[in-house]
Amino acid sequence: MELRFPLILDGAMGTQLQKRGFDGGDCAERWTLEHPEALLEIQRGYVQAGSGVLYAPTFGANRVKLEAHGIFNRVKEYNKRLAALSKQAADGKALVAGDLSPTGLFLYPLGDARFEELVEVYAEQAQALEEAGVDLFVIETMMNVAECRAALLAVKSVSEKPVFVTVTCDERGRMLSGTDAAAALQILQGMGVDAFGLNCSTGPREMLPTLRRLQKISRVPLIAKPNAGMPEITDAGAVYACAPSDFAACLEDFAAAGVMIFGGCCGTTAEHVRTLAEKCAALKMNPPEPADNGLLPCATEKELFFLDPAVPAGEALPCDSELEDRLEEAMGEDAPLVTVELKAEAELDNFADAQLLITKPLCIRCEDTALLEQALRLYQGRALYDGPLGEEILKPLAKKYGVIY
Repeated sequence: MELRFPLILDGAMGTQLQKRGFDGGDCAERWTLEHPEALLEIQRGYVQAGSGVLYAPTFGANRVKLEAHGIFNRVKEYNKRLAALSKQAADGKALVAGDLSPTGLFLYPLGDARFEELVEVYAEQAQALEEAGVDLFVIETMMNVAECRAALLAVKSVSEKPVFVTVTCDERGRMLSGTDAAAALQILQGMGVDAFGLNCSTGPREMLPTLRRLQKISRVPLIAKPNAGMPEITDAGAVYACAPSDFAACLEDFAAAGVMIFGGCCGTTAEHVRTLAEKCAALKMNPPEPADNGLLPCATEKELFFLDPAVPAGEALPCDSELEDRLEEAMGEDAPLVTVELKAEAELDNFADAQLLITKPLCIRCEDTALLEQALRLYQGRALYDGPLGEEILKPLAKKYGVIY
């Protein structure tokens, strides 16, 4: 599917449902299915205002979130029914995106989840949305890299349709997990995301500095889906006071920063979308074109690095039971990167559990193709490879996991 820019997304869903009676205490997906007329009114309004993409209201329709509301074994049913409502609202005048969001699970040792558990949860939802006939996928409001990666791998395992990812971060560009949005972009564009950007948390002006940083490294269109300003907490709840004209005041700056996909998050209305659509029609798009500085764009789970390719991989640390101690020592040394060596599948748990200690670029040394892929799947950054495996093996791994070789 060919996407045309500027691409106008929709506006808020949660705050709009609340205006129509949703109190926030129930499962939003269940409430929506019980009140379909509310969703149809909201999304038809967005289409009339100029939205080219509607987000299906499947934000929390993954197994983990549904089961938290006592809804079991209905992931496929919920996603198909909710996507069908959005297709009805779109009426062929807008694309419908399958919407995936955080599960709330954290990887061990911060939580109890394992990475493949996250992938399985997202794959179940993505398969249902693919069967429902969505036109593309959005992975949104993400707060840590692990869930971004799991959701992206899951979607790509069931569909060849475009995938967008937007993360939510503070004014410094940091996600809730502490990850720099620039690191998240580098990791995900290495894995083949079709567009990347920011949504929620801040208003347009607060989002702009981070988008300008992202433009310098992005090789995909950028997305801006801010709130209608910063929320003001009142006795009646959060109030978003940014008027449509003020909301759209940053559009030229957004476009100059490489943003090609525009929308609104919490507090925005059809009028915000209408103003976006009208002003975007006259905007000149500036696709990001980062300069090639000859450095290797690698990342840990938290930080982005540009590494001189002449830096040697150095002596490798074995992934045995002492790996955590060895990594703690290595992180305090002057070497610009750390290399680990994997020789057996039994070492993968040691590698997965110790990876949060890695605060500098990681190089993996491995001679076994299957073992290397498992390690790349588990590592939540963008790694380098040093070893004997050739182009025919490494090229597909680079496409899927972003490994640099």
